[in-house]
Amino acid sequence: MKKLFFTLLLLAVSSSAFAGDLILYNWSEYMPREVLEQFTKETGIKVKEVTYDSNEAMFTKIKMVKDHGYDLVVPSTDFVIRMSAEGLLLPLDKSKLPNFSNLDKRFIDRDFDKGNKYSVPYFWGSSGIAVNTDFVPLNKVKSIKDLLDPALKGRILLLNDLRGVFAIALKANGYSVNDRDPEHVKAAYEFLQKLLPSVKVFDSDSPKQAMLSNEAMVGQLWNGEAYVANQENPSIKYVYPQEGYSLWMDHLAIPRGARNIEEAHKFINFILRPDVAAKIASELGYSSPNAEAVKLLPEKMRKNPISYPDDEILARGEFEVGLGDATPMYEKYWLKLKTAE
Repeated sequence: MKKLFFTLLLLAVSSSAFAGDLILYNWSEYMPREVLEQFTKETGIKVKEVTYDSNEAMFTKIKMVKDHGYDLVVPSTDFVIRMSAEGLLLPLDKSKLPNFSNLDKRFIDRDFDKGNKYSVPYFWGSSGIAVNTDFVPLNKVKSIKDLLDPALKGRILLLNDLRGVFAIALKANGYSVNDRDPEHVKAAYEFLQKLLPSVKVFDSDSPKQAMLSNEAMVGQLWNGEAYVANQENPSIKYVYPQEGYSLWMDHLAIPRGARNIEEAHKFINFILRPDVAAKIASELGYSSPNAEAVKLLPEKMRKNPISYPDDEILARGEFEVGLGDATPMYEKYWLKLKTAE
């Protein structure tokens, strides 16, 4: 009981410390500092950024902080579904988002949030496999099952992300990344158990660092992390596994308890401006859903398959959606896997 009291007290203190500022609750390394500074310079609105390393951590915090918490969050698709269903997101006022029209129609008005009532696409991308070819020949890692090679024991990085990790295990067994069949999910868990001795680290804060420091030789990375790693070390290559891979989309949303709703809309509209969205995409390497922003990107980036795969590669990918009533089953296996580290 005392522990809960002090946790809530800490949350209240930390929240009040940001009073008067727009509070952005975001993934680590997912918003360039200069973009936040530019927004403040143009609007006079200060932005305080607090970070998390998983959708699950963000979801738990939003549920705990019911009032005067955060003004903006960046959930992935399955958590947009989950949070809107539980009343944790506020409806958006589209009249305050004129730059919404810049978004590629492929990424809006999708089934998980018809009419984009609660969410605005921020980035989309993939979860693939990065290989440091200074240590591991590229032809040795074409398949997810190649990760089970004894030569890679203790040399692999996995994302600290339930959906991303289970996606590779499900694909390895020929199943959908959104599979809800208990036997299929169990088989995915058993695959991950076999892989676990080869895993050096789970990381979602800045997973590219383990590759750049040579702590891991092969790693599951989001494509933006792989893009930046490849720019720093061209020997780090990005592989789309032959069995298939997961595609994801992250979104800007306003959570329950936001106190700066007007300012949150101004920030979202600012991020949707083509020049701003292009600046963010250029620095972070993720795939932008902003059609007008993509036109402003250098041709070298627009044609880079890490950020913008061609139609043939895209056809092998599968977007993650909500797991519905299968969510507790996945969470149970994820906990068992992580506690066995």
